[in-house]
Amino acid sequence: MPPRRSYDQFCSAARALDVVGDRWTLLIVRELLGGPRRYTDLHADLPGVSTDVLASRLKDMERDGLTTRRRLPPPGAAYVYELTPRGRELLPVLLALGAWGSGELGERRPTDALRAHWFALPLLRSLAGEGGGEGEGLVEVRLEEGDFHLHVGAQEGPVHGDGPAPRTPDARLSMDAGTCAAVARGELDLAQAVRAGRVEVTGDGAIAKSLRDV
Repeated sequence: MPPRRSYDQFCSAARALDVVGDRWTLLIVRELLGGPRRYTDLHADLPGVSTDVLASRLKDMERDGLTTRRRLPPPGAAYVYELTPRGRELLPVLLALGAWGSGELGERRPTDALRAHWFALPLLRSLAGEGGGEGEGLVEVRLEEGDFHLHVGAQEGPVHGDGPAPRTPDARLSMDAGTCAAVARGELDLAQAVRAGRVEVTGDGAIAKSLRDV
């Protein structure tokens, strides 16, 4: 494998960009925050990336200690990629980057791809913010574009996942993509959306009660 390119600067920001500054790397991390993924799944949820670039980035990330690759036991017998603890430490980086970029989101363009779980990190950021509930909990989100779930406050393991929650969630949120986009743009937080009747909240967990009580 060719040596990693470097800015050759004695600066922690430059060193970090040596590792994650290449195009697609942080978006691969975004996907792997949802748990182990097969190569084909990653490629499907990263529209626009070529197979060669994706394979190259995954090799670089494995070399740099951000991901590992393992083979699933039968009957799956497929290889999956997953984040290492160091790779998962990029979660606050992606949350901060999403907050910084919220003003750039604007309205969805005709050429913009969309996956429902791409709203996971903005919603996680809003849930962790003022008035959005605190502590740990499982939250299921229902959109017309698809369902996904969030592991709020989890210190390890997946942050989000596709489909309904694997068990009874502490809170279930039903909304449309326009509301999710408004949260992602920073125009309103979940508490405001609930008060405005744009989000239906069900469930008996602390997060659901906190959202209903604001």
